[in-house]
Amino acid sequence: MSPLPDATYDALYRTVQAEVGVRLFTISLLDRAARLSRRAYTSHPQDYPVTGTKPMGGDDWSRRVIDEGQTFVANTTAEFAPFFSDHAFINQLGCQSAVNIPVSNGHETVGTVNLLDVEGYFTPARLDRLHAIIAAERPALVAALQATPLAG
Repeated sequence: MSPLPDATYDALYRTVQAEVGVRLFTISLLDRAARLSRRAYTSHPQDYPVTGTKPMGGDDWSRRVIDEGQTFVANTTAEFAPFFSDHAFINQLGCQSAVNIPVSNGHETVGTVNLLDVEGYFTPARLDRLHAIIAAERPALVAALQATPLAG
């Protein structure tokens, strides 16, 4: 991978940590041809390596986040467990809430920024700040996602 994506992802992670703070931070790239979401960046490489993939399904999460470009917010495990098969492992990492923010190239969702923390963590104020950070970094983030190889 070229330095551009790594530097962009690292900078976004540092900004999110400084302004909001999260326990787990990943960025996923959508591989529409393979119908997979591929992890492009992770704050926890031992637990969630960048080689990880998840199938892109036809569930409510995919419809909302990928197709409609809306943020998914779940402040309890019960809210995200139906969509995240790894919810028990997420809980073992001390995370019981999740947010997935879609990243669009202007035409379609090309990736997601994924944040996890303790139950109830993602308050309206934190969500507003996260949306502002990602909106400000969207051009660089889209460029980084486009420069990230699809092959795991």
